[in-house]
Amino acid sequence: MPVITILPNQEYCPEGARVQAERGTSICEALLEHGVAIEHACEMSCACTTCHVVVRKGYDSLGEPDEAEEDLLDRAWGLEPTSRLSCQAIVDDEDVTIEIPRYSINHAKEK
Repeated sequence: MPVITILPNQEYCPEGARVQAERGTSICEALLEHGVAIEHACEMSCACTTCHVVVRKGYDSLGEPDEAEEDLLDRAWGLEPTSRLSCQAIVDDEDVTIEIPRYSINHAKEK
């Protein structure tokens, strides 16, 4: 089973983490299943950018982003060449390392 390594993020995962994910699972689903409460304001429907992550290792194993994801990523804070919406990035056989950006487009969050 592939492993997703989450680099430390002060709000979501202060110590960082490593979680196992079933092949075919989105990064967002895997994080939520393991207690990493990443934002996903659109409920994983590819309609916002709150679940934006930067893939530091394993980017090519996730498959190509589609046009809808690419259009949304243009609005993401801290966009990098290896940015993905975690709700659209589907885990395959390789391990992946991600960084959750410090900010998102949401100025207020529901708790």
